[in-house]
Amino acid sequence: MTQTTDSRTDPLSPPPARPAPSASRVHGVSRVHRAWFVAAVAFVTIIGAAAFRSLPGLLFDPLHGEFGWSRGTIGFAVSVNLALYGLTAPFAAALMDRFGIRRVVAVALTVIAVGSGLSVFMTSSWQLITYWGLLVGLGTGSMALAFTATVTNRWFAERRGLVTGILTAAGASGQLVFLPLLSWIVANHGWRPASVTVALSALAVVPFVWLLLRDHPADVGLAPYGAKEFVPKPPPVTGAARRAVTVLFQAARTGPFWLLAGTFAICGASTNGLIQTHFVPAAHDHGMPVTAAASLLAVIGVFDIVGTIASGWFTDRFDARRLLAVYYALRGISLLFLPLLLAPSVHPPMVFFIVFYGLDWVATVPPTIALCREHYGDDSAIVFGWVLASHQVGAAVVAFAGGVARDLFGSYNVVWYASGALCAAAALMALVIRRRPAAAVA
Repeated sequence: MTQTTDSRTDPLSPPPARPAPSASRVHGVSRVHRAWFVAAVAFVTIIGAAAFRSLPGLLFDPLHGEFGWSRGTIGFAVSVNLALYGLTAPFAAALMDRFGIRRVVAVALTVIAVGSGLSVFMTSSWQLITYWGLLVGLGTGSMALAFTATVTNRWFAERRGLVTGILTAAGASGQLVFLPLLSWIVANHGWRPASVTVALSALAVVPFVWLLLRDHPADVGLAPYGAKEFVPKPPPVTGAARRAVTVLFQAARTGPFWLLAGTFAICGASTNGLIQTHFVPAAHDHGMPVTAAASLLAVIGVFDIVGTIASGWFTDRFDARRLLAVYYALRGISLLFLPLLLAPSVHPPMVFFIVFYGLDWVATVPPTIALCREHYGDDSAIVFGWVLASHQVGAAVVAFAGGVARDLFGSYNVVWYASGALCAAAALMALVIRRRPAAAVA
């Protein structure tokens, strides 16, 4: 009888080979890839952060009426918020590389809740600037689109344009959910309960972030969605602030950075700074009820979702530069017609403007992120953070200038026309951006 040796007990036998990761774990093709659950949590998180961004345009008249603050003063507080929203983003992206997405986002949501909660007790304009501008600006900046870029770059090797569009649309979804609610609260119960609602909404998202969000696919033994091989988790990157500044100086030596920053500054000026901040008070100047104007902004949020997701799909298939040129040109044309459309009631041409503007609201984000990725590779999330900073600086300038213009001229007409002209310039700037050769990208 021949005696067989069991390799599990024979000390001279080589150890059994560790089984290779299954295709389902490397490619993430069995069931639903974990990346989509992470994207879903990020979507809900951005909605929570968007709640406070829905509020500023509703508070111009209540704060002016209660405290006597000028619209320029209130606009300055909004401009601080918008500027910090952008300037925080590149550092937040670097902090996510150092401490992880989950910790940074949870702290950011808490800061938003603290700032909006403290604003209930303010009695002076400096408190408005501190709570509304500084604290909430820092918190929302850490939840900015650099967060979207970080999640997309880490968890997805394919469908990046689509996912970018979906996560970008989350901000519009938050506006859609909260604007009608907040406008009703402000109209019927005052602005303080609306601020408390925002604080509670931000806090409610924190448990979802802490329990469900993961920093990297390697944390759960997966490759990024669509990747052909496992990607190890990189070690934490120290010196977050230094890295953010270093990446800025490196990118600033290149032409595409300045063109992207310039176009995105105009994007912010014509959306967050102009329409989101001043549309409601401008419509109210023409006799439209605040709740009706806020509902129109919410409709922008509906079509923004459609437009941004579609833009992500287009970005996966078409030249991002030409997409940007088309988006900015159409936006500029629509702004030139807006002064003719404002009226005491909602009418079909105004509805057409709202739908049109909504489709184009942040459709610029997916192609802008794609161009950052094309030109700057692994540093693209931080570079996009700086590009986003320019977006918010542009928004901050127009948020303040729009309030001053309203105080000086009694209307917003000059702001609409100037923003339309800027959008035309942005369309030309987008076409000037050069394509990077495929070999350089690789």
